[in-house]
Amino acid sequence: MEFDISKIPFSRFGSYFALSSNPDREEVYLRDLHGGDEKESKLFTIKLLKDNIPQRMLAKGKETHLTIYENEKGDSYIEICIPFENQLHILVKNTQLSLRAHKSRYDSIMALGDDTYEYHVYYKELKLKISLIKGNMEVDAPWKVIGNDYIQIRVDDGDDDYAHIVIESYKTVSTNKDYIDFYEAKELVKRKYDTWLENMPLVPSRYRRSRELASYITWSSVVGKSGLLKDYAMYMSKNWMNNIWSWDNCFNALMLAEKFPSLAYSQYRIFIDHQDESGTYPDFVNDQFVSYNCTKPPIFPYFYKLMMDRNDYFKDEERLLEAYNSFKRMLHYWLNYRCFDGALPHYRHGNDSGWDNASIFHEGMPVEAPDLSAHLIRSLDSMAYFAQILGLEGDRIKYREQADKLYKRLMERLYDEEGFYARVGYRGERVNNRDSLILRLPIIIGYRLEDKVLDGLVKDLVANFESRYGLTTERMDSPFYNSKGYWLGPIWAPVTFLFVEALCRYGYEEEGLRIAEKFLELTLLGGMAENFHPITGEGLVDPAFTWTSSVFLLLGEKIYRHKEDKDNA
Repeated sequence: MEFDISKIPFSRFGSYFALSSNPDREEVYLRDLHGGDEKESKLFTIKLLKDNIPQRMLAKGKETHLTIYENEKGDSYIEICIPFENQLHILVKNTQLSLRAHKSRYDSIMALGDDTYEYHVYYKELKLKISLIKGNMEVDAPWKVIGNDYIQIRVDDGDDDYAHIVIESYKTVSTNKDYIDFYEAKELVKRKYDTWLENMPLVPSRYRRSRELASYITWSSVVGKSGLLKDYAMYMSKNWMNNIWSWDNCFNALMLAEKFPSLAYSQYRIFIDHQDESGTYPDFVNDQFVSYNCTKPPIFPYFYKLMMDRNDYFKDEERLLEAYNSFKRMLHYWLNYRCFDGALPHYRHGNDSGWDNASIFHEGMPVEAPDLSAHLIRSLDSMAYFAQILGLEGDRIKYREQADKLYKRLMERLYDEEGFYARVGYRGERVNNRDSLILRLPIIIGYRLEDKVLDGLVKDLVANFESRYGLTTERMDSPFYNSKGYWLGPIWAPVTFLFVEALCRYGYEEEGLRIAEKFLELTLLGGMAENFHPITGEGLVDPAFTWTSSVFLLLGEKIYRHKEDKDNA
């Protein structure tokens, strides 16, 4: 598979290195993602020179290596691969490589030997060892009192058939003395990626290209253990959303659950490890920072239940008990710290819901939203199920009673003959706007809803939200509708999954599978974008998103198995 690194970063599983390009400026950047999206990621600007003059470049990304050609010439190029998480190898052939550092005041580079330099990236708390294995390397870095004035590195093949350098990252000291040959490095990363690809869910052959893209994005967006991250974390993207968020992670974990269960569980453990004493999970985590400004919808318990269906690994009593005790604290937070007397649990920011700017949040905060109560009801019912497995009969009864009470209050407080609505402010004034798809999410507790309520939700979905490529997040006749307005119209992967899963589970399989197939078709046009234009299918915002990739693989697998079952019937 070949891809454009101005849209899809080149990286690999476990690495904080990534390469991206700016097509407008014809520049390629070597980046480092330590510190998440709040820290500048650019380390070096990469250029190819001829007679010291920058040349036009053509970058062609593949899953296991990146090739950058000089003036589209096939015999003048550099090739890059990342065989180990902390090592980036560059081959230079018939051209001159230029690396210009994006440095801050205290950044400095120094020689450790004739062909080895150490670069202290001060603002990143990172060190890079740059080693010449073959060819020529020149470093121009005049000293200016407390750091280098600038840092310019040039590499060419000289009298050799090619040049080879290695850039190794570490926090304090390098542990590597010898580096493998470039072609051996390239073959090593290919074997690792092939194993990943072979274990990705199967999808109909029509979507082979989408499967390849989704597989690469999920593989390459994982970062390794570092700082606050005690295990591998699948970031949302290595473009700019360089963190792991606490509901995005559940969709990624579910995709991983069947073939990579320990990696799936680590996506949960990251938030269990950083759970606040109040019980809330962080909004997001990266290797250097944890944010509690917001949180995200309480979907962890139900998704854990879905993971149990995919792999017995999650039924292990010790593992289940660890998750259960964490979920217990999380639910306590929502039911005790996010609820006024006589009211329902509320959001205090649109970001809490995951639907940041949805139209139900336009009148102020806090907001009692029916989707939140539905998530909590389903979580409480899931906890009752876990309690039964663990032999905790008292807990099972307690959670079932809490779910019953919350459901009764939901139907009394946020439902009328026209459907579900929201309330705003501590006095709970009605929100008159009912055009957001978020108000239809109580379909996820279809097992509790009366038939007429559930049927009404499904008819509403089909009549008012189903577009050419799936479910719009705002009615298209709404005054708030914006086809590129984030949660005010575009199609999103996670809510598509939630609706498809509910429709198929609660007796509306035809509608669910139809919407699932529309989403698969959407990826042929918009790739694995953060969200999509509901009419044209154009990918919007970040074009390399992991939860989009994971949802595609999950829905593709659902369609594949449905067709297989149909053919075998």
